[in-house]
Formats: sequence, C-alpha cells, structure tokens
Amino acid sequence: MKKNCPIYQVMRRMGRRWTILVLAELYKGRKKWKRYSEIKKKIPGLTPKMLSMRLKELEKEGLLKNRVDAKKFPVKSEYSLTKKGEDFFRVIDETKKWGLKWKVGNSDCPYVDCKECEF
Repeated sequence: MKKNCPIYQVMRRMGRRWTILVLAELYKGRKKWKRYSEIKKKIPGLTPKMLSMRLKELEKEGLLKNRVDAKKFPVKSEYSLTKKGEDFFRVIDETKKWGLKWKVGNSDCPYVDCKECEF
C-alpha cells in the first residue's frame, strides 16, 4: 500500500494510541466545548503528557479546535471538534456499528448513538 493512499492515511491517524478515545470524548454528550481536565478524567490510563500531545496533533490536523481563556487564573483551555472532526467521527461510528453487527470481541452495546455513550 502506498503512503499517499487515503486508506493508509486514515488508518495511520485512527491507529495512534488514544486518538479515537479523545475524539469520542469530545463527540459524546451535549456539551460542545470540554476542558482538558474533563477529557483527562474520562479516559483512565491516559497520561497528561500523552493527552497534551494528542490534542496538539489533532488540532494541527484540523480535527479539533482549542480556545484559551486567559482572563482568569488558572487559564482555561477548552477543546471542541471541528466540522472535519465531526465527519471523521462518523467513520468511527460506522466502525462501531460494524463491530456490533458482527459481534467483534464484545457483547451488545446499550449505547447505539455515541453521543449518549458512557463508555
């Protein structure tokens, strides 16, 4: 497979450790913007250094955006999916549906809609 193949490029992004979980955390729920600490709290085992690195990579790739409120201390940094990130999550959602349909290593998931997912 060639490195410029779209499948190669998408799987390279999806395959990075923690990427899917970070995107899923930003996707789920009703709240559009989430603070760094909220994301960190919801993903056990993810180190602060790795979360910072993933957030920077995803922002650079245009999958999420960051807004910083430096008016007060401590400085608040919040993240949200971009349109590109929301579209990318549809790929993840389709992967979940495929996994549910074919019972890939899991039992039935009660949360068909990832917006309502509690992981």
